[in-house]
Amino acid sequence: MRILLIEDDLDDIELLQESLTSRKISFSMETLNDGAAAIDYLRDSNSYPDIIVLDLNLPKVHGKEIMREIKSLAGFKNIPVLVLTTSSAAQDRQFASDHGADGYFVKPTDSEQFNALVKTILQLADRNPSLH
Repeated sequence: MRILLIEDDLDDIELLQESLTSRKISFSMETLNDGAAAIDYLRDSNSYPDIIVLDLNLPKVHGKEIMREIKSLAGFKNIPVLVLTTSSAAQDRQFASDHGADGYFVKPTDSEQFNALVKTILQLADRNPSLH
């Protein structure tokens, strides 16, 4: 499973990697740490992940702009996107839903919540036809 993680918090990057590794999940993960780098990657890429995990609160370009970009590009628009953010605001949840997010998680504070995130990643990746 190939994951594109668009996240600027090193602790969250490490937690996700540890959660996947501890479940003995075979994965590779490319990490982009700011919104501008994510936009460049999306526009220039000819290699596609199986799932995208996206933070909304990013430096340089907000995650909402990245979500719009993902869904506007033919190669990316059908890839499952999970939003993983500190925002529990109703308008952010609604934006994510309206723009095709497959799930919305407020950043977990414990391993149980991270395990729920990993479970959702696996379910979405399993539905992705490029994996079969």
